[in-house]
Amino acid sequence: MKITLRQLHYFRALAETRSFGRAAALVNVSQPALSMQIKELEAILGTALIERSPRDLRLTRAGRSVLDRANRILSEAMELEADARHARGLGELNIGMIPTVAPYLLPGTLAALRAADITRELRLREAQTATLLEGLRGGVLDAVVMADPPLAPDLIAQPLFTDRFVLAGSAARLDALGANPEALRPVGLPPDQLLLLDEGHCLADQALEVCALDRRQTRLDLGASSLSTLCGLVAQGFGLTFLPEIALATETRGTPALALQRFDAPEPARQITLVRRAGSSQVDWFDELADHIEQAAQALIAQARQIAPTT
Repeated sequence: MKITLRQLHYFRALAETRSFGRAAALVNVSQPALSMQIKELEAILGTALIERSPRDLRLTRAGRSVLDRANRILSEAMELEADARHARGLGELNIGMIPTVAPYLLPGTLAALRAADITRELRLREAQTATLLEGLRGGVLDAVVMADPPLAPDLIAQPLFTDRFVLAGSAARLDALGANPEALRPVGLPPDQLLLLDEGHCLADQALEVCALDRRQTRLDLGASSLSTLCGLVAQGFGLTFLPEIALATETRGTPALALQRFDAPEPARQITLVRRAGSSQVDWFDELADHIEQAAQALIAQARQIAPTT
């Protein structure tokens, strides 16, 4: 009897969820079927891979080693399938984007990609950075768009554009900042007025970093998951927030009471980057995708400079 990709796939799901029930739901099989495949895998390897307890399960030392290899094998299998699709001309792309980029860049990017190749099949996922990186490394995604990605030897990152931050709030709050010459520098902002996205969003982390703050110093933990929610709140006078340039056209259109103010130079910004696995082959699509995203971004940035002119 030989190890199968199905067994490795089920084992990885079990390691991720630490529950037979949740793992079975994740891979869309019955719990008995998943349990049988795990037992067969353990029998083939001649060792236990998991330790069961009434409330939890954990990997054995052998299980951790098998999981590392399973991740590599499954990733290579995904690359093989992707290469075969490209060789047949199917052109399927699985792309991920962070939530503070996707709503603004996707429309222009998709239109350009469709115009370039109407036969291309696109699959899109919007998620936070950690989830996207996991999907990329696991072979579920071909490329992801994120801000300031970590340096890693297994990833190739291509910078796309610089996305400057603009201060957003009600007109009254922004006018009140004019009396303080330091207020138009991020480190000069009153921390008790700063509203941010929920923990885990990289934009919130970047805002805190440029302001030299931690989350405990901000006035209110909203648990907000979208920039639109924040813009609606600050427009009504509940505080101030950071808004990326690519979001200005959309968010000002939906929130007419929102006022904007450019920061003094050097303006805080984030670097938006397209990332793929270093082991990906047949990556002619990568440069094309980067070009389309960059063009969509530059159109949004040009609109932003009209909405909130630079000095």
